[in-house]
Amino acid sequence: MFENTLVNRVAWKVACGVVLLVCAAIGGLRAARSEPTLRTAENQALELPQGWRPLALSDVEQRFTRQFPGTLARMTDGRQVMVMRAVHRPTRMLHPAIDCYRALGYRIAAQRLQLDDEKKLWRCFEAERGATHLRVCERIVDAAGAGFTDTSAWYWSAVLGQSTGPWQAITVASPL
Repeated sequence: MFENTLVNRVAWKVACGVVLLVCAAIGGLRAARSEPTLRTAENQALELPQGWRPLALSDVEQRFTRQFPGTLARMTDGRQVMVMRAVHRPTRMLHPAIDCYRALGYRIAAQRLQLDDEKKLWRCFEAERGATHLRVCERIVDAAGAGFTDTSAWYWSAVLGQSTGPWQAITVASPL
């Protein structure tokens, strides 16, 4: 039983890592021809941020979303790549981006919490592998607007009913 659990954990980390690696490969991304919205399970449209254009999901990302309890959109502003996930229920499939980058062999440095221009708190880190050097920042926001920078804190808050969904998980990778 332990081996099976370990295999599942490793498989999910690798799947997430592949998704984030594809997102980080900014130069090779191509724009998708779709509406700039993200649809929830209730078929509600969530607007994509102004100035960002949608990108096509890779085959790996499409397979991942089949099991993910929500939706996933990837977009770019021409420099950065954002992965936006609408999450409909608490899930362990939503885990920290830092785990994915580590699983893919990135060296992680400069982990810290950071306030953006709107005074929203993000968890950020630098990821480096070969010539690729990125600054990755992430946060989760619930239906009431409360923000989380720690995936585990979000998960337990959601499971215990202290945070209600749908939730938006946002990860932004910027080249350094």
